[in-house]
Amino acid sequence: MATHAEAVEHGHGPEAAHEALAHHFDNLEQQREAGALGMWVFIAQEVMFFGGLFLAYLIYRMKYPIAFQAASNHLNWRIGTFNTAVLITSSLTMALAVWATQVGKSRKVQVGFMAATLLLGFVFLGVKAYEYREKYVDGLIPIAGWFNPKPEILAHLPHGITVGQYQMFFWLYFAMTGLHALHMIIGACILLPIMWMAWRGRFSPEYHGPVENFGLYWHFVDIIWIFLFPLLYLLGAHFSAGH
Repeated sequence: MATHAEAVEHGHGPEAAHEALAHHFDNLEQQREAGALGMWVFIAQEVMFFGGLFLAYLIYRMKYPIAFQAASNHLNWRIGTFNTAVLITSSLTMALAVWATQVGKSRKVQVGFMAATLLLGFVFLGVKAYEYREKYVDGLIPIAGWFNPKPEILAHLPHGITVGQYQMFFWLYFAMTGLHALHMIIGACILLPIMWMAWRGRFSPEYHGPVENFGLYWHFVDIIWIFLFPLLYLLGAHFSAGH
């Protein structure tokens, strides 16, 4: 680690002596820009990752439109709406956490916004666990031996629709929402050490890259849900068994 005098001597200024500056960067701004670029590249590959699932959804929805609309009616749109509001609010608190580090707010303010984000994330996951339990009780878990819909569900299958077509919807539902929930869990695990760093006073207007980059990740996860919600929960909003 270069000393303050060495940094100034090499023309990098006092900022180059910051304890968070990695040796292969000239200054904190260059380090921040490199970190942001890396996060955007990561998000780009995540878009391609989720894109495969969205493509599969599009193909099977076009192949089995009525089955997908009918199966969508077994999702509770009110719970989905609540979870959407929770996640959007968590994006707000995360944005405020980034702002707090950028302008040099106290560590209590920084950690407070991060803690609110974490709490809202856990609320979202708790609601999702409740939904998954509902699907288990209804026999709608798409795994061999578990997919055994209740008789009242089978009794209202639209004419010409098979159980297998229903099952395809729930395969995609659990794959897409499960992968999204996994990203939420990973995000929570990443946020905890960032909160610890904030509590130790690590972040300042000069150095806040980790918070900013994590904010990008969290917003990306929220955006994915904003697409999942209407595609899965609102698909059958105007559907009736008589179709």
